[in-house]
Amino acid sequence: MKPQSLLDYLRERSQVSSDTLDAQIVESLGPFVDNTSNQAIAYGELAKAKHADLLRDAAATAQKFKDSSELQLTDVSIAELAIEIATIRLCLLIVPHVTNCVHVQVNPIHSYSTAQIIINAERIISLFSLIAPDFSPSRVCIKVPSTWEGLRACEVLEQQGINTLATTLFCMEQAVLAGKSGCTYIAPYVNELKVHFEVGYIDPSPNFQLCVEAQKFYAKEKMKTKVLAASLTSVKECAQLSGIDCITIAPALLDGLNGTDVEVLEKEGGEEYASYFNESGTKVDGNVDSFGMDYWSNITEEKQWRQSFKQRNDGRELIKLEEAISIFRNEQAKLEDLVAQYI
Repeated sequence: MKPQSLLDYLRERSQVSSDTLDAQIVESLGPFVDNTSNQAIAYGELAKAKHADLLRDAAATAQKFKDSSELQLTDVSIAELAIEIATIRLCLLIVPHVTNCVHVQVNPIHSYSTAQIIINAERIISLFSLIAPDFSPSRVCIKVPSTWEGLRACEVLEQQGINTLATTLFCMEQAVLAGKSGCTYIAPYVNELKVHFEVGYIDPSPNFQLCVEAQKFYAKEKMKTKVLAASLTSVKECAQLSGIDCITIAPALLDGLNGTDVEVLEKEGGEEYASYFNESGTKVDGNVDSFGMDYWSNITEEKQWRQSFKQRNDGRELIKLEEAISIFRNEQAKLEDLVAQYI
């Protein structure tokens, strides 16, 4: 059957995931492959008055788990634990409307600690098992910031059988290390995260090329890692990524895609929606070696990797990463203030 909307068209060429914790939205436009979330999305949903009882229950459950000598939760606060429990409960409401994984992001305060990220990820998996014993942990994906420490943590977690997604990813140095670490997904941010937080800010150079380069690189190196594009700002950007492995889309853009007739691609101006990917999933004129470097040689040692990352685009990609982590830390703090009302 010929696709009727741009959302149908996109689903024919890529795996489409929802970027929300609103189960009603996922149900109305689903099913989706995965469902992604982060601290900003969690705060936006949990701050709704309808979730007061959920937060109250999460706080009580957190206290119960904290008091249990069997769980060994001495290094996590009640607020942090309650946030994770509340987020997991929202994810479980979404599970019936996705065919694969629900994604939960580790606390961004741990972005530069491999050990703390591992502890946090393992705790999230354990909490899923405690809250929903019949739910398979294989359907959970842990989102980890793409710092050196975060990607090293991903390697350990993947070896334990825990799915990981390398998020806040802006350049090939991060993408290659994520592939070597065995990440299930990477999430290249097509636009800087601050486009969603600073009114009027527009990313001057959306990073479509990174999506193309990473997907070609993984295919060339026969890596399992899939590219899941994130941080999109328009229906047009979503259409331009048709053919990418995976894409996660916020509710407003899902509505826009669903409400746009696929015939827009054939009308005057339709070339503006043309994809960066051809039918085989790679850009026609893309070149894996366009960065002019041997990616592998730059990630064999931490010092080499950090230096290469620091120099990429005159340091701009490192700044984007640091800004994104800062934004998520602020959102985590807002979540803790919200939960504190129920503790």
